Amino acid sequence: MLKRILLVEDDPTLGETLRERLQKESYEVFWKHDARSTREFLQKAKSLDLVILDVGLPDGSGYEIAQEIRAKMPTPFLFVTAQSNAEDRLRGFELGAEEYIPKPFHLKELLLRVSHVLKNHAPQRELQVGKFLIQFASMSVKDEKGQLQHPAANDFKVLQLLIENSPRVLSRDDILNEVWGADKFPNHRTVDNTIVRLRELFADTEATLIRSVRGVGYQWFYEDK
Repeated sequence: MLKRILLVEDDPTLGETLRERLQKESYEVFWKHDARSTREFLQKAKSLDLVILDVGLPDGSGYEIAQEIRAKMPTPFLFVTAQSNAEDRLRGFELGAEEYIPKPFHLKELLLRVSHVLKNHAPQRELQVGKFLIQFASMSVKDEKGQLQHPAANDFKVLQLLIENSPRVLSRDDILNEVWGADKFPNHRTVDNTIVRLRELFADTEATLIRSVRGVGYQWFYEDK
């Protein structure tokens, strides 16, 4: 699956250059020119792997966008900006930025830093949950006796989606759009039935792994005690 990158850059020349170069590196790139279009995109966005943010936008600040991203999804972000004094860099890192790259910069340096951030935030390949070992590469779950369970592909995708977005609560629409896509026609009951099967899969675990948040959706919650 292609890594999905949101690029927020108001300079048309630089923005086009970055988009083309990132696409050549096999990333899926969504380029936005200002704060308004970025907010509109984020309201409808599926999961993202990285956000590249300019600070000085014509109608707002990249710092504000970064705060909104942190509140919405656990997506890493980095700043690419002409505002490069020590105070600006500190503010960027205090907001949780992975990198703060001053302009002008060498394009290869940016690509290396992008690759580094994505590798550091790559989904984990295995997760121990009580008696169970979730194996993402093989889309399977192993119990304490070594027996493997292979959930249906979409069931496992929902499980992985909840885990990767934890502690964020995902609505049924979020899950439908991400797993089944707009070209399919399942409904909220499809998601509910999937959650029932996943709970049955982990029935021997004392903790409630998938919480129902009334009026919102579902949340993965597990604490290793």
